Amino acid sequence: MPQPNDSATVPTDSHSPPGTNPGKGTAKPSFLSNLGADLPASLVVFLVALPLSLGIAAASGAPVMAGLIAAAVGGIVAGSLGGSPLQVSGPAAGLTVVVAGLVDEFGWAVTCAITVGAGVVQLLMGVSRIGRAALAVSPVVVKAMLAGIGITIILQQAHVLLGGQAAGSAMENLTALPAAITNVELHSALLGLAVVAILMAWKYLPAAVRKIPGPLAAVVAVTALAVAVAPNVERISFSGSIFDAIALPSLPDGNWRAASMAVITVALIASIESLLSAVAVDKMHGSSRTNLNRELVGQGSANVVSGMLGGLPVTGVIVRSATNVEAGAKSRSSAILHGVWVLVFSALFAGLIQLIPLSVLAGLLLVIGAKLVKVADIRTSLRTGELLVYSVTLICVVVLNLLEGVMIGLALAALCVLWRVLRAQIHAHAPAGSGLPWRVTIAGSCSFFALPRLNRVLHSVPAGQDAVVELNADYLDHAFREALVAWQKQHRNTGASVVLEEHGTTAFTDAEDNTPQRQDLREFPLPPRTSWLPSAEKTTADDDGGQPPLRSILLGIDKYHRRHADKVRPLVQDLTESQNPDTLFVACVDSRVNPNLITSSGPGDLLTLRNIGNVVCSDGRDASIDSALSFAVKALSVDSVVICGHSNCGAMKAVIADAEGSAAALGAGFDQWLEHARPSYSALLAGHPVARAAEVEGYSRLDQLSMVNIAMQLRKLEDHPVTGPALGSGQVQATGLFYDICTARVVLVTAEGIEQLDPGMAVRA
Repeated sequence: MPQPNDSATVPTDSHSPPGTNPGKGTAKPSFLSNLGADLPASLVVFLVALPLSLGIAAASGAPVMAGLIAAAVGGIVAGSLGGSPLQVSGPAAGLTVVVAGLVDEFGWAVTCAITVGAGVVQLLMGVSRIGRAALAVSPVVVKAMLAGIGITIILQQAHVLLGGQAAGSAMENLTALPAAITNVELHSALLGLAVVAILMAWKYLPAAVRKIPGPLAAVVAVTALAVAVAPNVERISFSGSIFDAIALPSLPDGNWRAASMAVITVALIASIESLLSAVAVDKMHGSSRTNLNRELVGQGSANVVSGMLGGLPVTGVIVRSATNVEAGAKSRSSAILHGVWVLVFSALFAGLIQLIPLSVLAGLLLVIGAKLVKVADIRTSLRTGELLVYSVTLICVVVLNLLEGVMIGLALAALCVLWRVLRAQIHAHAPAGSGLPWRVTIAGSCSFFALPRLNRVLHSVPAGQDAVVELNADYLDHAFREALVAWQKQHRNTGASVVLEEHGTTAFTDAEDNTPQRQDLREFPLPPRTSWLPSAEKTTADDDGGQPPLRSILLGIDKYHRRHADKVRPLVQDLTESQNPDTLFVACVDSRVNPNLITSSGPGDLLTLRNIGNVVCSDGRDASIDSALSFAVKALSVDSVVICGHSNCGAMKAVIADAEGSAAALGAGFDQWLEHARPSYSALLAGHPVARAAEVEGYSRLDQLSMVNIAMQLRKLEDHPVTGPALGSGQVQATGLFYDICTARVVLVTAEGIEQLDPGMAVRA
């Protein structure tokens, strides 16, 4: 997505809330400017964040209040300093497994210090302006990581829901699950399942009911039920309020290497999740644009503060952020206020939190974990050929740990990309009948990596059999070219012919003594036949003036059938019964002018009329031109008529030679035809405005005449009995074009002068 230019060490806000003018000189919106929309949205987000923060803290093995501290800090600090105005930050399920492992290995106080260190790393990343680089992670790896976290959470919280204790790893939880089911605590399980049932059924309830956040309703309803029917079930326990839970972090006692790795792990996961969430929020809202570097600064600052106060790591959370957008938030005030509400509730109503059973939060987390495993992601990875990366990453995250799983997934994704980029498709096709050549098709990146396959396929062509090699390369190095040339010479020595056809973006000859590189895409795949015909076909010993024989046309048709017919067929299927061109294109018969090429037109777009000198007959003496004009305007109802001349025109040379008395004898028919173009020479001598404009631009006298001729033919269209009325009524428009062959550029010709057409002019028009 496009990003603003970061011109300061800590980037300034690069977006404006909806409804404001981000232009220069506009006052920055105040905190209260959108309070009418942000206040109710903040209350909705608070109601969603409260149970989620408690559940994530319980699942992480951290003090329960650590989740509320992180929620308050994430809302206030990250909301104030971050680069995404509508993103809501707080403790996230994506770090649950990591934090649980850190608490088990280092203890809670050292885990807080690791959170502070991760925040410092994020600050450095933001100040260094590498926010975009942090997104250089394959999306399939991120999706598999989240799915692996979801499965790990499910395996962990299933034990809590059943009334037991979760083990340290996903595999231990999986193997111990049968025993936990056997020793189930019935009240605990029923309460947790009740939460699951409410959350699953919530989307089917009336819209008026669904205005209440589902997680909040489920936790409140089942907690009230537990107070009434299950007073002895295990509940959240802590002492004091949120202020009593504030605890300073402590440094690890040895094992600094593991602690350092933990800092990097938390920083990377928190950064990636925050940035991906911010991008997703931008797509949901559509009118805000995240400054990713500033977002890292905000997230890093929040983690430093949260860790110093004894809170969980903070990230941008997509669940809360999506709720914020759906609730109608307009600015960052909503995220900040949600943090204030968490702080106030935790300070004044801490006693209510201790009424919540652990199994209730476990049921909530089971649903959250299940939502992280998305069937749509699996289907997408299957369609895009990334199922292997998805599966390996997911399994490694569950079986090993989050960091190792992600690293393995990234390495595998990189290997897959390398394999796809470096692997060339090389196949040999036996002829379908006697007398036909073998076909060898080569496509992709042609480097020395492909030499073993190249030699194996090439040597499968029988000796003495003619062959056509179709090269469609986007990259070609010297080693590959050398191997192909060596085989070509060797195969020709057996008495066979070898034709090499190029269709890709990289020229075969460039690999001989130049540094290999990827070239720009060549949209037009049909170079002149003389560039790919065998040398024996380019000239002939017969007395035919050195022109290629008819066989060159047949070879071109053969190439068309092999390379292009299948691609053209879908384009013309709708044209089999009728045509509907939008333009009559009157061009010279010159072989160097290709109307479809210079106008980027496809089959059915142009009705083309070609004659000597691209002329129009206004006196009714030529039925071929009159009938073409009538058919185009009256039968096909074209929108425009184009007169297209070109540089170094042979017809214009004949006009000049005729006027100077040195014309070659080309026959009475040719002389009669030039009568339509001779008035253009008179206009040139009279100083036609087009001639003067062309002379200023440096065009030769011959090309000036070609341009004047275009203007004269446009004037004839106005006087023609068919096109004149259509032009006058606006039904048809007329345009003059001049194709400069040496520069391959097109010039616009009008009655008053000429105009150079630059790229993008038509788009701006």
